[in-house]
Amino acid sequence: MKLGSHWLSVLRQGVLRHGVAAVGFVLLAAAVAVQAVQPTARPRQPAEAQWVAAWTAAPVDFRELSANPLLTAAAPRPGGDAFRGQTVRQQFEPALGGDRVRIRFSNRFGKTPLRVAAASVARSTGSGAISPSTVRVLRFGGRNSVVVAPGAEIWSDGVDLKVEPGQAVAASAFFDRAAPFATVHLQAADASWVGGGNAISAATLPNAEPLPLNHVVTGLDVMTSQPTRAVVAFGDSITAGGGEAGDGSYPDLLATRLRNGAAAAQPVSVLNAGIGGNRLLVDGIGPNGLSRFARDALGQSGVTHVIVLLGTNDIGRSVFVLPARPTPEHEVATAARITEGLQQLTKQARAKGVKVLIGTVPPFKNTPYWAESSEAMRGEVNRWIRSRQDVDGVIDFDAILRNPADPQSLNPLYDNGDHLHPNKAGHAAMAAAIDVRELQE
Repeated sequence: MKLGSHWLSVLRQGVLRHGVAAVGFVLLAAAVAVQAVQPTARPRQPAEAQWVAAWTAAPVDFRELSANPLLTAAAPRPGGDAFRGQTVRQQFEPALGGDRVRIRFSNRFGKTPLRVAAASVARSTGSGAISPSTVRVLRFGGRNSVVVAPGAEIWSDGVDLKVEPGQAVAASAFFDRAAPFATVHLQAADASWVGGGNAISAATLPNAEPLPLNHVVTGLDVMTSQPTRAVVAFGDSITAGGGEAGDGSYPDLLATRLRNGAAAAQPVSVLNAGIGGNRLLVDGIGPNGLSRFARDALGQSGVTHVIVLLGTNDIGRSVFVLPARPTPEHEVATAARITEGLQQLTKQARAKGVKVLIGTVPPFKNTPYWAESSEAMRGEVNRWIRSRQDVDGVIDFDAILRNPADPQSLNPLYDNGDHLHPNKAGHAAMAAAIDVRELQE
């Protein structure tokens, strides 16, 4: 959030859907006659089976990051800012299990076509290694390769691979031609590696090097016939996971809570669509929340709920408006503009039949963001949020995280040290504050 050394650390720690699967000619076959089935054929998916998002990452533009001198994670690499004749492998943990998966490849911020010459998915054994027996080569409309147009995303065909919630999966992509860095995300640190040649099926990448950013792969869906809820946590670094030393984010801890708690009425997938430094009204780190909501939140496969926690950076950055460097009027945050923006998100979600929960803005006293004016704005925004009758739930993160002795500041028990981001205990308190019954409705 704040553009200093801690902000860089936050980004480097990772603070910083879709299509419907073809079912075949089942109805036609049933209407005509009972057909013989080959004993070795994979059983067809039930008619009610659907794709549901099990993991996602909200991408940002590499050029935007590299233009910021503070972000060394986006600094040029010795080999240049492109992959050539190399395999990139990314590791992530799905929040939902299943027996069939597909992977999303994104060229959202690319200016040229992106060719993926070969790709695979497998269960990860950690540190960029995979279990060879679980490797599944991915195809795209039956082809081994695909070209993703600038600004587009594409899903692989589905493959049979059993995945468990919370257990690591790895997707590998081979780029036989120059693939300029374009679409990246910072959701997890130390989660991507690059190695020479086509190594999509190799247990370990040859001459593997860790990557400071995650590239191209932005989603994993599982196919399920069970009624399933998909909850998207939409926000900034407080959502993405702004704590030091890899502290878990509240969406991750909420997913764990749901998995390990009393048996839920149905499975719930919790997805993290947070971007560190993101603002609701104005582009900054990543597209503004108003412009990316339809894609990063409502565009997730099977989405049923969205938790919105945005506004901290809009409010805090308002104190940096200087007469010598005037900010265009439409970029100046006000409580009215922030609440109108939140109202727009609510309307977008309701139009799609998606339920909305809005979180109050946590305190940030003793940070560069704080001033009497920004505190007054935060208070006005939070009063508006608490008064909402047109949303499906209000989560009072402010009340949960604030210091009882000084409500304008974070509780020391929940402060990661910068007085802005919660630590792991704070994220756990946020996850515990969410009424899981609202996620089952």
